[in-house]
Amino acid sequence: MQAILNVAFPIFGVILAGYLAGRWRILGGEATGALNAFVSYFALPVLFFGTLARTPVAAVLDPSLMAGFGIAVVATFVVGMATTRLVSRGGLAAMSLQGIASSWGNVGYMGVPLCLAAFGEAGLPPAMLTVIVTAVVSMVFGVMLIELEVAAGHGPVKTFLRAAFNVARNPLPMSIALGIVVSAIGLPIPTPAEKWLDLLGAAAGPCALFAIGLFLSDKSIRSGLAEAGLSTLIKLLLQPLLAILVLPFFVDLNSVAGKVALLMAALPTAANAFVLAKQFDISVEQNTAAVLLSTGFSVVTVSALLVWLRIS
Repeated sequence: MQAILNVAFPIFGVILAGYLAGRWRILGGEATGALNAFVSYFALPVLFFGTLARTPVAAVLDPSLMAGFGIAVVATFVVGMATTRLVSRGGLAAMSLQGIASSWGNVGYMGVPLCLAAFGEAGLPPAMLTVIVTAVVSMVFGVMLIELEVAAGHGPVKTFLRAAFNVARNPLPMSIALGIVVSAIGLPIPTPAEKWLDLLGAAAGPCALFAIGLFLSDKSIRSGLAEAGLSTLIKLLLQPLLAILVLPFFVDLNSVAGKVALLMAALPTAANAFVLAKQFDISVEQNTAAVLLSTGFSVVTVSALLVWLRIS
C-alpha cells in the first residue's frame, strides 16, 4: 500500500490531472500537440542526453539486460502478430501494428518518470536501455514490416533503410546515442550547460505524464475491442510474466536494473501505436482502444507490481 501511495499515486495522479484538463477544455484544442512536441523534442531528449553524458557507458550498455528485456519484447511482438492473424485474418501491416500495440510499452513518457520516482537517478540508465531496445524492435522491425506491405515493390533493403531513418531522426534515440558518445569520449560539460540540462530535463517527467492524460482525453473507444483486449492482455500480463521468467537468466531481479526492466515490461501500450496506425491509416480503432484500455488497467497492474517488488 505504501508503494501505491508513494510512487503509483503521484504518477497516475498527474495523468489524471492531464485527462481532466483535456476533458474540461482548460488548455485549448492545441494543447495536446504543443505539450507532446515540448516533451518529445526538448524535455525528454535533454533528460536522456544529460543523464547519459554523465554516466559511464558500461553502466548503460549492459548486454545481459539488453538480451533479457529484448527477448520479452520480441516474444510479445510475435504473439501480438499471431493474434491478429487468428482473429481477423489481417495482413502483414495489421499484424505488425498489433505486434507493436502488444509489445511497445510507454517506456518514455511513463516509464522514465516512474523509474525516477521509484529508484531515483540510479533507475535512469537501465530505463534508457529499455527505451533503446523498444525503439529497435518496434520502430525499426515493426515499421519495416508495415512498409513491406504498404510500400510493396520498393524492395526490402530500401524499406529497412527508410524505417531505420525514421528511428535515427527521432529525438529520443538521437539524444541517447549522442549522450553515450559524449560519455565514451569523456567530454566535459561546462557548469552552466549542466544546470541548463538539469533544469529543462526536470520538466520531462511531469510534462510527459500530463501529456498522456491530455492524449487520452481526446480519444474514445468505438470499435476494435477484441484485438485491443488481446493486445492489452499480452502487454500488461504476458510481457511482465515473460520478463519474470527470462530476466533471471541475464540479470538479478533484486537489482535496480532487474526491477527497472520488470517495471518497463509491465507498462501499458505507448501512444506511438496509435500514431503509427493513424499515419498508415490501418487498424486505427484497434490501436486507439489498445492505448486506452491498457493505460486504464495499468493503474491496477503497475500498482500491484510496485507492491510485489516492495518499492516504497
